Amino acid sequence: MTSDTLITRALEAVPYAQTLGAKPIFIGEELTLILPYSADNIGNPVLPALHGGAIGGFMELAAIAELIHSASEEDLSNLPKPIGINIDYLRRGRPVDTYARAAVFKRGSRVVNVRVRAWQEDYDNPIAALHGNFLIPSDG
Repeated sequence: MTSDTLITRALEAVPYAQTLGAKPIFIGEELTLILPYSADNIGNPVLPALHGGAIGGFMELAAIAELIHSASEEDLSNLPKPIGINIDYLRRGRPVDTYARAAVFKRGSRVVNVRVRAWQEDYDNPIAALHGNFLIPSDG
């Protein structure tokens, strides 16, 4: 089974991913998640601005998707679970498509440290950043 298929199936199993409409895209082997613009994700209609919870949840999904992408197939019996997450909201999320890319910084035997960047039109101008620790399920 390809990594693209595994990630798509995992996202389909997470109800919030379905609510947001998050979808994986690959450029070579690099995984990026896209959050297509939806009026349902607007938190402040006056500005308008994306809801911080939608951005945070989207980045958490990007971290989980990257952990699935970087794991071997036998490691996928359960999804990784967040232990602790910190989010920096850097600028307003405008009503356009949003992208997120995660990187694994340290992998232990049970805990993985992941960082995620979310941006809209320019990768170098992120709207938010996530730093999180995730518990990797084990069979034992």
